[in-house]
Amino acid sequence: MNDSSRPAHNPWVSVAIVCLAQLMVVLDATVVNVALPSIQHGLHLSQDNLQWVVNAYTLTFGGFLLLGGRLADLFGRRRLFFIGVSLFTAASLVNGLASSSAMLVASRAAQGIGAALCECFAAAGAKAVIAADLNEAGAQAVAARIGGAAMPTGSSPVVTRDMS
Repeated sequence: MNDSSRPAHNPWVSVAIVCLAQLMVVLDATVVNVALPSIQHGLHLSQDNLQWVVNAYTLTFGGFLLLGGRLADLFGRRRLFFIGVSLFTAASLVNGLASSSAMLVASRAAQGIGAALCECFAAAGAKAVIAADLNEAGAQAVAARIGGAAMPTGSSPVVTRDMS
């Protein structure tokens, strides 16, 4: 017997994927600072080039958030989320294989763009995905818990409509 009121997929899988992507974005912005001495020694980077390893990610991340939001409106949030995760993952692989400062800085910039695309979905689409799969009260409770857990990291948007 097929129960049509049951979603075709588990909504908690969607929540887990969005949370994992959010963790990758936030963690990558901060964890590179721990590896900077090893990066400097391994690639023989100057202090100026070493600073660009951090700045390339954060500048492209911040710079592409608005563009990513617009692209999400045009092409769909889910599609852009998967493109962002794919770009982020590919750039992470290139980061690990980087043999020069230019290669590392360029791949960190690409990683920032991928992170911005992921963040657009996490900020705007996560609640929509949850709300589509759960009842409205349950969706708001889950979204509030996820947002509350993410706020200490500074990575959660405040949705004022739900707070009023």
